[in-house]
Amino acid sequence: MNKLIALAALGLCFSNVYAEAPKKDKTTEEGFVFTTVKENPITSIKNQNQSSTCWSFSTLGFLESELLRLGKGEFDLSEMFVVHKTMEERGANYVRYHGDASFSPGGSFEDILVCYEKYGMVPQEAMPGIMYGDSLPNHNELDAVAGAYVEAIGKGRHSKLSPVWKNGLCAIYDTYLGECPKEFTYKGKTYTPRTFADNVLGLNPDDYVSLTSYSHHPFYTQFFIEVQDNWRNALSYNLPIDELMEVMDNAVNNGYTFAWGADVSEDGFTRDGIAVCPNVAKGAELTGSDMAHWLGLSKADKRKELTSKPLPEIEVTQEMRQEAFDNWETTDDHGMLIYGLAKDQNGKEYYMVKNSWGKAGKYKGIWYASKTFAKYKTMNILIHKDAIPAHIAKKLGL
Repeated sequence: MNKLIALAALGLCFSNVYAEAPKKDKTTEEGFVFTTVKENPITSIKNQNQSSTCWSFSTLGFLESELLRLGKGEFDLSEMFVVHKTMEERGANYVRYHGDASFSPGGSFEDILVCYEKYGMVPQEAMPGIMYGDSLPNHNELDAVAGAYVEAIGKGRHSKLSPVWKNGLCAIYDTYLGECPKEFTYKGKTYTPRTFADNVLGLNPDDYVSLTSYSHHPFYTQFFIEVQDNWRNALSYNLPIDELMEVMDNAVNNGYTFAWGADVSEDGFTRDGIAVCPNVAKGAELTGSDMAHWLGLSKADKRKELTSKPLPEIEVTQEMRQEAFDNWETTDDHGMLIYGLAKDQNGKEYYMVKNSWGKAGKYKGIWYASKTFAKYKTMNILIHKDAIPAHIAKKLGL
């Protein structure tokens, strides 16, 4: 009997311990938990692999989404057709400046619009763009060869150039990417790149504009963003950052996607599908670590703690954006596609981002970029003019 009483008492003690134990913070326990708010149609995740061609993948991904939005069906367009045509033109530009220009495998959103307008477009099946047995692009050798070739021409001591030097550059890209088709068959019909673009795709490059937000040029005017890969000096409309964010929200909420150029070199852009700007100054306080533990962490471990769950973020201002651009903290790193909105378990909103690194990371090729990250690290976006709110479009004269 006494044993039974003792056991009962012991049970009550354990019961009280469990009842009084503090509840764990769900945020800490679960990490990021996302709920989709708005999701617009996109095509499949692609993989640029070892090629600096995000500009082609992201912009064509955007045009593919535009074709879905317009009810024209699902397309898989050839990134390497665009790369081939663009790099031929970029090489000619480099030589025209006698080597005092940029020649690298990067590019801008404008390159795709120029290619579409001048040369047309082809489907992926008509030009896969891989001629050396690999299943994914690997441009390490191509970039080295093409770079050496244009440097030899552009910086060589030539009194006059031959009329065939461009053929040599074209042959390099033909060798690695394949020749750009003059004609091809698609769904039983024969097209040229021009007729395919005009009669099948039917997009108008003039419907798309680039928007940015920097204070070293007047707002509501156009300027060319001063980065090497904007070698065409393509113009962007300049908006205050709050209005640029308004455009981005309006677009997604009204069924539009847009190409997104951003800096992904920040610690808050992880390789596991998260892009945030945590308030690093608070360090241990944010993560619940004691100070001794926090100070003993490596940079990589601090980054992991600060990006493993939702935490308060920095407050972004126009001045911060400008300073980061001017001091090279914000660089022209990567092109992606924004297509949706989601919320974490605390109600904070994130843009849903289609990347071109294959089905990498926790979310299989999708990234969740906080609005704070987008506000701080967006370099420019390419968007349909109709996605811009009327009062902002009026200020831009659109």
